[in-house]
Amino acid sequence: MNVTVIGDGGWGTALGLLLHQKGHGVTIWGPFPDYLDDVRARRENTRYLPGIAIPPGIVWTADTDEAARHAEAFVLAVPSKFYADVCQRFQGRIAAGTPVVSVTKGLCATTHRRMSEIAAEILRHEAVTVLSGPSHAEEVSRGLPTAVVAAARDRQHAEFFQKLFTGPRFRVYTSCDPVGVELGGAVKNVIAVAVGVSDGLGFGDNTRAALITRGLAEMTRLATALGAQPETLAGLSGVGDLIVTCTSRHSRNRGVGERLGRGEKIEQILASMKMVAEGVWNSRIVRGLARERGIDMPITEQVYGFCYENLDPQRALVALMNRDSKPE
Repeated sequence: MNVTVIGDGGWGTALGLLLHQKGHGVTIWGPFPDYLDDVRARRENTRYLPGIAIPPGIVWTADTDEAARHAEAFVLAVPSKFYADVCQRFQGRIAAGTPVVSVTKGLCATTHRRMSEIAAEILRHEAVTVLSGPSHAEEVSRGLPTAVVAAARDRQHAEFFQKLFTGPRFRVYTSCDPVGVELGGAVKNVIAVAVGVSDGLGFGDNTRAALITRGLAEMTRLATALGAQPETLAGLSGVGDLIVTCTSRHSRNRGVGERLGRGEKIEQILASMKMVAEGVWNSRIVRGLARERGIDMPITEQVYGFCYENLDPQRALVALMNRDSKPE
């Protein structure tokens, strides 16, 4: 099958490699022709997935028509900040009925909608599947065992991408709860920033465990209020993704938090990064969504403060401990 991956970042590249290894024809689209020329010449995505050799069989293009021409399935792997704009570029180029899966973990800044909802509207596509779970691109590209979830209202759509992606080192489960799967992937990045701040301040394992556990409670409250099934948040796309993002050395979101905890300013941290830390961008969105719905999300509130109000990390995390007592 010919598959086009829209997005030349680390995750899009890792999934392209996975599909190529399974024998599929893979085209990866990126927005900058000069950079794609460099990838072709070096056979390495040095900016987003350094150290991983790229086989010559993968096609790289910045031409939307070329990317879409022979595709029998599409993978949307664009950061949430640029997601709608890129979908607009492919409007009218993806035929009705062509399978589409969104692998981006985030929410829309202006509408607070999920990525798959945005893709479905802009691409005029009724069924956009979601793929999410604990899956750092660095490890998937090296063939380390990984398990994720493909979710769609229609199980057949989820099963299509389960079959497409599943391999000896990449296991895909299915779910009929795309709301829960997608929200788990978006909110966990915000919680990971808080855990990173705790680590940067030199707090210990107890603090980290408390933030992860209470962060899961926040994720579940928001997701269920928006129609998700609570058990979804107890699975790979919820607690599984939360654990890996809050503890891994690969986690950009935890890394941003750690640098904040050590006293760096958010502006200098973001200016030094080549890739997007979705937790920073999405903390504003998740906070706004929670406030709209009247949902208590105190950790998210503090992360918003770190990222947008120059809130002192030491005082913020101490304030979390001194909130009014309540049952778990």
